Amino acid sequence: MSTAYLAAEGFEGQLLEELRRSAVVPVVTHGRLLICDGSAVPAAWAANIWHDCIELPVASIGTAAKSLRDIQRNWAMYAPLHHRRAALVQEKLPHVSAKPIVFPAAAPNAPLGAWTLLAPDRMLAAARCNSPFPNGEVVLIEDKLGPPSRAYLKLWEALVRLRRWPQPGERCLDLGASPGGWTWVLAKLGATVVAVDKAPLDPKVSAMPGVEWRGESAFALDPASVGPVDWLFSDIVCYPARLLRLVERWREAGLVRNFVCTLKFQGETDHDTAEAFAAMPGATVLRLSHNKHELTFLLTG
Repeated sequence: MSTAYLAAEGFEGQLLEELRRSAVVPVVTHGRLLICDGSAVPAAWAANIWHDCIELPVASIGTAAKSLRDIQRNWAMYAPLHHRRAALVQEKLPHVSAKPIVFPAAAPNAPLGAWTLLAPDRMLAAARCNSPFPNGEVVLIEDKLGPPSRAYLKLWEALVRLRRWPQPGERCLDLGASPGGWTWVLAKLGATVVAVDKAPLDPKVSAMPGVEWRGESAFALDPASVGPVDWLFSDIVCYPARLLRLVERWREAGLVRNFVCTLKFQGETDHDTAEAFAAMPGATVLRLSHNKHELTFLLTG
């Protein structure tokens, strides 16, 4: 068996380095798909991970589709090569709904396999993948009027993938909140929000019910001055190592149940710090479809 890692577009280099650090070397590169021997290892820069891949012969369009249907129902195509032939196979498979998501909504639960044509007569397929979205890409119905910036899309996607979001009455802390894209999301959900940033919020956001702005530095903030919160959110522009120290301070304080934070890389990718975040018990580190040169840290209690 082999494992295939589909790199997020434009971040093939980060995925290659991440795999190298886990002593995994691709034996075949197929577009953004890196095919490796052995079982899967954690890979935050992979948009999707294909587990237990198998190769199947492709004698014809019909037999290729039947081979996949005999394994399971739902399949997503990845076709960097032989696209027309692959599309003809996909047309003979059951339709997989990939409608844009209206937030709040949980990620799909139905199994979704992935397949590609390595050659016109040879297919690679995996019935089990780590993403329930075709090629790991999450498409959301945008709100072009309410939020003050597009950063809200990252938070929407993180919560969709988490399959959880703040509930009415829960208390949230939004660090580095200005201009208020994430605070807007949380207030729309009915949560109360302590938004911390030296810069003020957009007036429309600061006027939302349940929003309290504190004009302070997120890094100088004393956890005891805030008290217990159900969720800590951070989309601060800072070096990941500094964010790690901030998160560790809040974890040590024991005042936070759930964390959602963006690791923003400036220049080189800081793989060491990303691994430190991923090593926290119960943590997930992944690259969202709406991230740039960033990863997202999720930790729920």
